[in-house]
Parts: sequence; structure tokens; C-alpha cells
Amino acid sequence: MSGITFSAWLRDAQRAHGSLPADLIQTLEVTADACRRISAAIGQGALAGVLGAAGSANVQGEDQKKLDVISNDILLDVHSSGGHLAGMASEEMDDPFPIPDGAPRGRYLLLFDPLDGSSNIDINVSVGTIFSVLEAPAGSNAAEVAPFLQPGTAQVAAGYAVYGPSTQLILTLGHGVHAFTLDRRAAGEAATAGEFILTQEGMTIPAETQEFAINMSNQRFWEAPVQRYVDELLAGKAGVRGRDFNMRWVAAMVADVHRILTRGGVFLYPLDSKTAAKGGKLRLMYEANPMSWLVEQAGGAASTGRQRILDIAPTGLHQRVPVILGSRAEVERVAGYHQGE
Repeated sequence: MSGITFSAWLRDAQRAHGSLPADLIQTLEVTADACRRISAAIGQGALAGVLGAAGSANVQGEDQKKLDVISNDILLDVHSSGGHLAGMASEEMDDPFPIPDGAPRGRYLLLFDPLDGSSNIDINVSVGTIFSVLEAPAGSNAAEVAPFLQPGTAQVAAGYAVYGPSTQLILTLGHGVHAFTLDRRAAGEAATAGEFILTQEGMTIPAETQEFAINMSNQRFWEAPVQRYVDELLAGKAGVRGRDFNMRWVAAMVADVHRILTRGGVFLYPLDSKTAAKGGKLRLMYEANPMSWLVEQAGGAASTGRQRILDIAPTGLHQRVPVILGSRAEVERVAGYHQGE
């Protein structure tokens, strides 16, 4: 363990790259604090009565879990009055959340999925928080949607926290992907207790893989290029690929992408006949964009099958897109099939 705290690493990065304004550092430090609080709430589970349904639905029409609401409230609360943000947008809210009147306003916009994979909460499987940071256009009104509708290439920071056997924070500022692990020791046991500590720099995704992640229950709805690709993987050594592949599926994007960043693989939530009318399953602004930037920064690729995800010009705050990301050779192969190769 390096012993370098998240805050110290950010200040080192500021000196190394000269492109981290103080309010961006504050945005990231406050986000890390929110992730600590969410991790603690999740860790209490049934002991704190936070499991189960909230009895409400989000803008997507999805039933909310109690921890969806709790996580969303934590992120809104910690960011509302620090003076570093102009506004926020969340999977759990219909409209942007502007900084309250009377509070100082900063230059950044924060988009987040407060608790990705929350359907796994009640069975004690890994879940996470995904976030994306954009710079607010000069003179824009963060109570409106328009300032948030920037392509993924405009992100100034992106990352996620994964709440599993350990809590980790994964971040990119455009100079590689780095992992920090929460020191869960009690205060007084160690100088770094309660801090995120740098545990891996320069995470790299191998160009090729023998693992893939996809929801096979949707196979009958897939388009022909995805059917072709998965059929090849399932054929194993006897097929055109000449080797066996293993399938993994956690049903939490954070957990599946974390596995890919850790040891390689490809993740697919492709367009299918069930989701075509909505444009796909996953949300562009606070799921696909941050995860795609992380994957690209680790040497991988991210595509809808038809175009690079980060190049998409967004048209809505909750816009959905197909997602294929991970090891570069596999993503390029699937994209080639979509293009008729």
C-alpha cells in the first residue's frame, strides 16, 4: 500500500499536470466523501433498516430501493453548499438540481447514478456509484438541461465507487485510470483510517480477452451482429475463434466494468428489439459516458456498435444508448459486424 491519500494524490496531479482548478479538486474530494457515507449506509444493511423498496419510482419508471434514495440524498447534500458546483443531475431525478439560492455557485456540473445495480442490494452483491464531471458553459443556467448536454469528450473527470468486499474509488482525469481503496480501520488504528488510499496506478485493459459479460436472457431480442458475435464465443474451441470463452454477469454495470478494468473482458448491453424504441438500456450521460472514458483511458474501446460512445451529441438528460465496451480487439470485432464486415 502506497499510503498516498486521495487528497494528496489530487494535489500531486495538480502539480504534475497543471490543469486541476481548486474547485475541481473540491468536487472530487466531496464526491469521495459522499462515497464513504454511501459505503457506510450500505454496510449497515438490514441493521439500519435500509434494505428493500422505497415505494416510489424514478424518472425511468424503475422501482426505487431505499438505498437509491438515501444515496441520492447524500450526494445532493454534500455538494449543495460548497461553492464548487453550478448544478447536478441524477438518474433518480427528472430535472437538474441547481445549487440552492443563496449558496455560492461554482463552475462544474456533476452527473451521477447514485447507486448502480441496486437490485443486488438485498442479496448482498456488489453495487456502486458512477459520476461524471463537466464544466458549465459560461453564462449558462444549471436549472436547465441544456448546459449538461455535452458529449463524453467534454468530461473533465469521471469515475465510480464499487461497494464490495472492499470499497474502491476509480478515477480518471484524462491521464490514465487509478484506483483508491477505502481504509476501513477505525479512527485511531491507523493514520489513514477513513481515507481512500492509492492502491493502483495506470490500470490497463488487455487488448484481447476470454471473458464476456452480457445478459443472455435477452438473446432472442438481439440484433444479428450481436447474435453472430455471441454465437462465436459460445462455440469455443470448435468455432471460428478457436478458444473457449467464459461468461460473467453481475447485473451491476459498476461490478462488470470493474472486473474488465482489473483483468480484461468485454461488456455488452446492445440495442435489441425490446429497448430499440428507447434507444437502448443504459443512460448516456451518467453511465455510458463516464464508463467509456475510463475504459478508453485504460487502453480499451467503447462503442454503440455503430459509433464511438464519447462522440455522441446528447439530446436528453436521460438519453439511453447501446453499450459495448472493454478489450479493444473484441469491441472492434463487434463494431465491425454492425458495419457489415
